[in-house]
Amino acid sequence: MPPVHYSISLPDPSKARGSDPRLSFTASGAEAFAEQLQDALRTPELFERWRATQDEPDEVDPALGATDPNATVTGQQADLRINLVVTTSLPGDLFKQRLRLLAGNNWEMRDVR
Repeated sequence: MPPVHYSISLPDPSKARGSDPRLSFTASGAEAFAEQLQDALRTPELFERWRATQDEPDEVDPALGATDPNATVTGQQADLRINLVVTTSLPGDLFKQRLRLLAGNNWEMRDVR
C-alpha cells in the first residue's frame, strides 16, 4: 500500500486523551504528541498494551497489530491547537484506531492525500 498523508488537528491538546489512561497520550507539546503517535504506528507497543486489556487477548486478530516502520509524524503548535502531519502505509482503519486509543474523539481529520 502506498503511503498516505494525513493532516490531523488536536483543537484542545489537554483533552486529546483516550478513555483508558494506560493507552492514552501523555504528551503536552507538539513534538511529544508527534513522537508518541509515530511510535504507535512504527512499533507494536500500543497494540500489545491494548490487546492485554481485552477479555480474550489471544483471540485478537494479529493483523490489528500491523506496524509501519517508515511512518513519520511531525507536530506544530498553531495558537492553542496542535497540528500533526502523518505519513503512513498502514490502512486507514488501523491508523484511526490507534489515534482513537491515544486521543479519544478529541482530534480532527483535516486532509487526506
